[in-house]
Amino acid sequence: MSAVAPVWSPTEQQARQSRLWRFMQAHGCVTYLDLCQKAAQNPTWFWDALVKELGIVWSTPYREVMDASAGVPFVRWFPGGRLNAYESAVPAHRRSDPDRIAIIGETEAGATRQLTYAQLEDAVERSAAGLHAIGVARGVAVGLYLPLVVENAVALLACTKLGAVAVPLFSGFGAEAIRQRLADADARVLITADGAIRRGRPVPMKPIADQAAAGLPQLERLVVVACAGIDVPMQAGRDLAWTDLAGSARVPTETMRSDEPLLLLYTSGTTGRPKGTVHGHAGLPIKSAQDWALGMDVRPAERVMWVTDMGWVMGPLLVFGSLMLGGTAVLYDGAPDHPDPRRVWTVAERHGVSHLGISPTLTRVLMASGERAAPAQPLSRLRVLASTGEPWTPEAWTWLFEVVGRGAVPIMNYSGGTECGGGLVSGNFLTPSKPGSFAGPIPGIDAAVFDEQGHPVRGQVGELVVRQPYLGMTLGLWKDPQRYLETYWSRWPGVWVHGDWAMVDEDGLWYILGRSDDTIKVAGKRVGPAEVEAAALDGTAVAEAAAVGIPDPLKGQSVVVFAVPRPDADPASIPAAVSGSVERSLGKPFKPSAVHVVPRLPKTRNGKILRRVIRNVFLGDPPGDLSAIDDMGSLDPIRALGKRGTP
Repeated sequence: MSAVAPVWSPTEQQARQSRLWRFMQAHGCVTYLDLCQKAAQNPTWFWDALVKELGIVWSTPYREVMDASAGVPFVRWFPGGRLNAYESAVPAHRRSDPDRIAIIGETEAGATRQLTYAQLEDAVERSAAGLHAIGVARGVAVGLYLPLVVENAVALLACTKLGAVAVPLFSGFGAEAIRQRLADADARVLITADGAIRRGRPVPMKPIADQAAAGLPQLERLVVVACAGIDVPMQAGRDLAWTDLAGSARVPTETMRSDEPLLLLYTSGTTGRPKGTVHGHAGLPIKSAQDWALGMDVRPAERVMWVTDMGWVMGPLLVFGSLMLGGTAVLYDGAPDHPDPRRVWTVAERHGVSHLGISPTLTRVLMASGERAAPAQPLSRLRVLASTGEPWTPEAWTWLFEVVGRGAVPIMNYSGGTECGGGLVSGNFLTPSKPGSFAGPIPGIDAAVFDEQGHPVRGQVGELVVRQPYLGMTLGLWKDPQRYLETYWSRWPGVWVHGDWAMVDEDGLWYILGRSDDTIKVAGKRVGPAEVEAAALDGTAVAEAAAVGIPDPLKGQSVVVFAVPRPDADPASIPAAVSGSVERSLGKPFKPSAVHVVPRLPKTRNGKILRRVIRNVFLGDPPGDLSAIDDMGSLDPIRALGKRGTP
């Protein structure tokens, strides 16, 4: 990868105007690497300097930055301090600039709403009073099963103010997935919607919420937001319309310890129950502001939009990261390619978006539409294209950079996870980028790439690890400290193992190459699925591909590719073309043993390809957790191929 020249480099003006450069100058750091090394050598200095830089509001100052007396996995942040993340997100900016736009919402039908910081504070205060009147208080878990509408953000902030524990849920979940998570969280209130509009059609949500609630005796109240104009039954004594929430007066903002729960974010596993990652008031909100400021260079009043769902970590990051910096969160509730593949660019331009987050999968889907998907005009306010969730293929990265960004707007890759409360590695405005690359670890993240013996390596693929605790990492897994230790801290003492393959090239740029448990090992040689998939798309008529490893009696595993052809492709030509391209790119050992043409791939609603599900269904094994899958029907062709006994 080092042989590839950078395709974007910051100008001197861009670099010197960036928040990262100004932070470095204030603390005597000449280069980005200097800052990362200083932060690793003196984390107490760094995290103290960061919260001061971000202007975090404390009701009681902390007496120290971190306390690791209970062990590195359970470090306590800012002991002695008291705060509420809501204060830094809304009232602080209402006091300084009440008429600044805080949130913009647009629905698929085109209806638009916007709230200033003053209006947002009023909405949160009213909602918090109403929720308090029905029993929401400090420590009470509240489920949020809603589309990405303004009320979703208001509800999240109201829970924050009250000291409640918000439990955001993917808006496409079925009843059992919701029931399982609410039961695990012991939620007493669920805020839901009548439904959502998707591709011009109403999709009911309240009936699904009712089914989930039927098995939850501890769930006392169900609050319903009218989003789709669907007539839904309301259970007397339990259900309440969002517009009927009312309290007698404003309620005080709870002052919280920094490690008291704010969010319970569930991340799915391949087996067993989902993991509930716990995030506190001084964790994810501050981490999101750090990532937005020092990575993506979000400035006050700039507008950030991300194609996501509140049930994924990017939803809360979008809200907190934007508001903590005095920016504007742009929420789009709808299909990003409806009624035409330019929709996401149209929304971004209409609202003057400066930072737009889009996944590699969505980029590939839009790219397949050709010129119809290109923006009709340059995005006039766009400064950053951001991406997270999965590795890039060079073709898709280049299309986004050249066609959407006109070769001038940088793509800031951003990777971390639900359990991190934000990012581990990111792009920035000081470092040139190559297709798919990251500048490196976000300052304060002592990340490295380890080989199988636990030694740091460069120029080869290894495990992404973090060698010190970092602000934002989960406080633990809900009700399961042992699972937390086994999942992240058990391989090497005091080292967080993230579960991603990564590589650092000779130029010092970083690459994330997919989940390490997705790795394919052919005759002792490892290859990441992303490398195979990139080769499968290179010069072929394939729109999307998924590579998995299946058992082979001689080689241990062999490569099997599932390919979705482009609309104008001849499906019969795909297997030979893909096999030849992979062999030329990666070598004969990794030539697929089979290439199967399928109409679509199983994915989550935010675009992640479910490779382990593909593999398990193809082999006839239990598929694991399917609660996040967007289209159950996508499994049928794969299941049929497996039943025919094809390799």
